[in-house]
Amino acid sequence: MAKKSREAEAADMPDQDEKYRAPALDKGLDILEILASRSGGMTRTEIVREMGLSPSQIFRMLERLVARGYVTRSEGGDRYSLSMKMFLISNRYPPYRRLAASAQPLMDDFSRQTDQSCHLVVPEFGAGLIVAQASPASHWEFRARVGSQLGLFTTGSGLTLVAFQAPERVGETLRQWGVASDAPLAGIGEQIEAIRERGYRIGASRQLIGVTDISVPVFGPDGDAIAVVTCAFIEHVDNAETETREGVLARLLALRENISLT
Repeated sequence: MAKKSREAEAADMPDQDEKYRAPALDKGLDILEILASRSGGMTRTEIVREMGLSPSQIFRMLERLVARGYVTRSEGGDRYSLSMKMFLISNRYPPYRRLAASAQPLMDDFSRQTDQSCHLVVPEFGAGLIVAQASPASHWEFRARVGSQLGLFTTGSGLTLVAFQAPERVGETLRQWGVASDAPLAGIGEQIEAIRERGYRIGASRQLIGVTDISVPVFGPDGDAIAVVTCAFIEHVDNAETETREGVLARLLALRENISLT
């Protein structure tokens, strides 16, 4: 008997895409991909029409995606859109490690040139997480420890992170960061607006007397801050040649522009 051709053998084998099908997962991924293509969101009826499935099949999947935070539903309406969760997941540890690796030599140069310490802060688990730090060579410094968590609403770094999120979705972003309520925003609106208008924050530390926090945002591709570089500026009365606060700010802004996000 003649052997089958390779084409015939291939035809008899199940398509790899079909061999391990997971219909529920496929539906969920289809919904995410469809919503990603519509900046204004979609109603459930529009999603049903786009996917060609029954409303009951789509309803349960949408509700699970909303419950897990991947999709948001408009207040009192039937319009669905993607949340920030997928973006934040994609920018977790490996990208933050690359960010820290890119920033570290720049931060080391900054500390050597200014005789000041600095640290890099990213949002994580409802707080600001210090992922990199640089120290000057002098005897005296104020240093923030890598791995420490900072309050988003009580520190210069945290306020700067919050200030440079898109105002129309800042509440949603905070929830994705692990902040359960928008309530803390009510008491800091003026501070947030002032920081946003200046493009940075410079002011007395809210934890230590005699320390001035100078914080500048590091922007992601979408224009929101993905990190903050902060110098806990201290006066060196024994060295008149150290950088002024204005000089330190200028160096921080230059440092920010040279950090690579890839």
